[in-house]
Amino acid sequence: MSAGLGFGLMRLPKDNESIDLGQTIEMVDGFIDAGFTYFDTAYVYEGSEEIAGKAIVERYPRDRYTMASKMASWKVTPSFTAEDMFRTQLERTGLEYFDYYLIHSLQDGRDKEAEEKGCWKTAARMKEEGKIRHLGFSFHGGPELLDRILSTHPEAEFVQLQINYLDWDNPIIQARENYETARKHGKRIVIMEPVKGGLLASAGKGIIEDGRAPEMALRFAAGLDGVMTVLSGMSNMAQMEDNIRTFTDMKALTDEERKTLSKVVEAIRSEGRIECTSCRYCTKDCPRHIAIPDIFHAVNDLRAFGEHNRPRFFYSSLVSSGKSGRASECIKCGRCSKVCPQHLDIPNLISKASEMLDKAE
Repeated sequence: MSAGLGFGLMRLPKDNESIDLGQTIEMVDGFIDAGFTYFDTAYVYEGSEEIAGKAIVERYPRDRYTMASKMASWKVTPSFTAEDMFRTQLERTGLEYFDYYLIHSLQDGRDKEAEEKGCWKTAARMKEEGKIRHLGFSFHGGPELLDRILSTHPEAEFVQLQINYLDWDNPIIQARENYETARKHGKRIVIMEPVKGGLLASAGKGIIEDGRAPEMALRFAAGLDGVMTVLSGMSNMAQMEDNIRTFTDMKALTDEERKTLSKVVEAIRSEGRIECTSCRYCTKDCPRHIAIPDIFHAVNDLRAFGEHNRPRFFYSSLVSSGKSGRASECIKCGRCSKVCPQHLDIPNLISKASEMLDKAE
């Protein structure tokens, strides 16, 4: 298996509300010392590009790392063009070029927006100028749209897809179908969410041997043909060390291990867990400032472990500290669902969360 480990800079450790530079540097050093090179950031990952500049670009020679970043079409305006965004990203990171550059989060509607706002044309021009080495896009739609984009843009050299064993046969995420479509077009694949935002790191209790859940999820992703990098959004040194161990001695899943993962999928589905990855796209424009992923985390805890106080205390603290509006305050505007990469019916799920959590308040 040739897939490498990529360091996703989306969920970096924080000191209060700011990214912790010291911890990030420690993780970066451990990652590079272990022989890995691929870092992934984006314009919309708050503080991430700047921290990449400080922790990586300012401290390592250019041949020691490869950097990927992404252009957010929804942030492009007449007064802030796609080229303005790209040059801002170079300034934030301190780079002269990106090794990998992606049009970010293409799905229904976003594909047209990226065309209309000149994202593809700008990226192609930047590549001609040597400021992009490899051009691709990240994707959260279905296989028909993916096929259309790849047919329209054969210049895309790779695709970043959400792939994990839980989503492999999920009729909403359609991970298998998207994977097969990308391979049909001969594209290399970068995998995101191999542990589904951490959900699979603690999955399968009583089914998977303790401590092996993250490793098995990563091995599933890395074992697919055509995968060049498996991204992990690591938040602490322990996660980093576990992932490095997995990729340093990578082994293919056995038939018995695949059967075990199938049992885990059945167990998760039976629990009715909300399959949220905590990307937080949904929270940015919520008019009631509801911390949707955190509330879903509390609900999942209750469903997995039964009635107990910790999820309720957690929810009460979110509300009392001002970090979240109450679930009952949702006005069902639907802005959250429109940007959810998991295609969740968030207003309906928040309503059910309110029935579970607000009743005890």
